Amino acid sequence: QLQAFGGGLVQAGGSLRLSCTASGRTFNNYAVGWFRQAPGNEREFVATIRWSGMNTVYADSVKGRFTISGDNAKNTVYLQMNSLKPEDTAIYYCAVDTYGRILSHALGYDYWGRGTLVTVSS
Repeated sequence: QLQAFGGGLVQAGGSLRLSCTASGRTFNNYAVGWFRQAPGNEREFVATIRWSGMNTVYADSVKGRFTISGDNAKNTVYLQMNSLKPEDTAIYYCAVDTYGRILSHALGYDYWGRGTLVTVSS
């Protein structure tokens, strides 16, 4: 079971770090992605990391501001979000692709965690 946490309310320009953990399984050989969904919008790709090699891909909208990383010892994936903007406000979800692919479309992911709400005030 995946769980995302670390969301909250932050002012524009601030930072937050989201975490994604898995109970009962490790991320070995998987890829873990972060997606977000704002009210009235479709779910949007944010970033992904392939555990083997720690390869990463980012959406253009967050490139240079967000960093995805993995901690083997803690079996946790992080999303460090800096220079936050009001348009980053959304529910953020983490998801696992058990085939370990680098994917930006939600359909490729097998397991999803409950989201965590990030609100950025102007």
